Order: sequence, then structure tokens, then C-alpha cells
Amino acid sequence: MTVQLVLVRHALPERIHPSDAAVADRPGGPADPSLTPLGERQAQRLVDALARDEIAGIYTSPLARARETAAPLAAALGVEPVVVDELREYDADSSHYVPVHEMPRLDPAAWQRMLAGLLPESVDLPAFTRRIAGGFERVVAAHPGRETAVVVAHAGVVNTWLAHLLGLDRPLVFPLDYTGVTRVLAGRDGRRVVRTVNETAHVADLLTMTADAA
Repeated sequence: MTVQLVLVRHALPERIHPSDAAVADRPGGPADPSLTPLGERQAQRLVDALARDEIAGIYTSPLARARETAAPLAAALGVEPVVVDELREYDADSSHYVPVHEMPRLDPAAWQRMLAGLLPESVDLPAFTRRIAGGFERVVAAHPGRETAVVVAHAGVVNTWLAHLLGLDRPLVFPLDYTGVTRVLAGRDGRRVVRTVNETAHVADLLTMTADAA
């Protein structure tokens, strides 16, 4: 039997950066931004975009931007999302968060590494890959039949797993848009087939709005 994993990158979150005046008033600790109003609209589009899929389960990273992206779909289906801690992003412990379209201006060094297909130097890539692969395999194991499971996570998480499955030497190969959909087929024989990457027709007009805001 084969499980279809529908991997969704989260929608557009708020920025948390030292240049923002509001940051001075926030408590210390990791940045965990919520979605922007535009991000909420992007997340809502998933309800219709995945309407033809017979979804047996919804899984999310523990971070707010992933959980809030999954919320409209979960409400429409009456399904309680399952949080998979292993699918948290590599920057989950960072004190700031810069949406990718603002990186060239606010974090140019990180942007240049991303363009080169690399995670930040501080990330232990083998350990990160093992962690997220374990999280995805947990989801596969939870669906013994021919089923579809939606997993809402992050660009680094999805990209790194795809690179692992495809044997690529860089972890950030694919440009994954906000609420972009990637499909992976997972067979009981251990085979993992990448079927599509970054489907965006359902949210194309809203991605244009994101780019215009940069």
C-alpha cells in the first residue's frame, strides 16, 4: 500500500527583527511569529485546493506559523491536527524571524547562503536531516492503508527531506512558496517517490502580493 504525503509550506508570517520597534517590548526567547492577514488568506485557500484529496490526517510542526496554516483546513474537515515536534524548522530557537522575501534587505548573509542552496553554518545538517526524516516516517507509519496525509511544515524541513530522498548534495534546492504544495508517495516497501514540488495555482495571485510587498 502507498501513503500520499501532501507537504505544505506554511503561509506568510509576521516579521520579528531587531529593526522593528515592537521587538523591544516582546519577552525574550525564540521568535514564533503568527500569520499576517495575507498569510491567513493564503492558508484559507488550502481548503479548496485540497478538496479532491481524501485526507485521513493532518500534521503540523509545533511552530505557530505552521499550526495556523493548518487551522482552516482542519476546521473544514473536522480533523484535529497532530503536532510532530521533529518537523520544527532549523531556526525554531532563533530570537528573530525574517520572511524570505525580506531577507535580501534585512539578512543578506543568510540570503546569499540560501541562494547557494545552503542552510546557516550553525545548523548540523546530518542531525537536522535525521530528525525531520524521523518525523515524516512517523506520519507514514500512522497510515497503514492507501491514504492521504497533509503535513504543514517549513521550507527548510521540506527541502531538506526532498534533498535526502533524491540524493542531492545541497539541502535547499527547490524554491518553495508560501502554502506551496509538494506530494511524496511513500510505499510500504520503503520507496519514497517525489511526485510534485511546489504546486501554487491555488495561491498564485496572493504570492504576487507578497512579492510586491518586498
